[in-house]
Order: sequence, then structure tokens, then C-alpha cells
Amino acid sequence: MSTDALMDALVRTSFEVMGALTRIGAAHDLSLTQLRVLGILRDRRARMTELAVFLGLDKSTLSGLVDRAEKRGLLARGKNPDDGRVVDVYMTPAGLELADRVYVEVRQALSPATDRLDAVEHDQLIRLLEQALGGPR
Repeated sequence: MSTDALMDALVRTSFEVMGALTRIGAAHDLSLTQLRVLGILRDRRARMTELAVFLGLDKSTLSGLVDRAEKRGLLARGKNPDDGRVVDVYMTPAGLELADRVYVEVRQALSPATDRLDAVEHDQLIRLLEQALGGPR
């Protein structure tokens, strides 16, 4: 496969995934960045500074994003248990419930593509994507 074909496949795949995420996010009044935050915080707490770096946002933009999510009851802030000077962001029960619902909807939206692959191909694709992205996160 040529480099052009590889780039085309990656771009087509990203368009398919981003389209699904955009539709699902819009159905829940969430931007793509807000969806990313829910995905990141689904199984962890994160420092505000780490979250800003990971999302490529400055602190004030992230702060506004977190403020809006707090008003919706999806996120909360609290002192880091290891360092009281640090502020963590974490999901509320309502945020976790929404993240779980969104996850199911994303799986359903992407399953027509992933269902075309057998178990060995799933494992191969995961391994190749993780390798291309620099390892598992």
C-alpha cells in the first residue's frame, strides 16, 4: 500500500469517527472537546494543568469549559488527595452516567465498521493504531 493510500485511509477513518462523535455530542449538547473531557475523566481524576496540556487548551479556556460542565452537574473540582495545592477535575455521578450512555452510542455508531473485522483483525488494528500513536494511553 502506498503512503497516499495509507493517508487516505487514515483521513477517511478520522472523518467517519469525528462525524459519529459530532452527531452524538450534538444530541447531548456537548462539543467535541467536552466529549474528549468526558472520555478522559471517565476512569480517573486529572489535574487541571494536565487536562489543559492534554487537550491543547490554555488554562482559562479549560476553566470555562469545566465551569460549564459543573453547572450542568457533569464535573466537579476538588483538592488533589496527594497535594492539597493542586486542583483536580473529576466526574460526578451524572457525568459518569452520561459518559456511559455516550460510550454505548459511540460503540453502536462505529460497530458497522468494526463488525466487519474478526477478533484477530481487531487485535491487529488495535496494535497498529497504538504503535502509530506512540503506544497505549
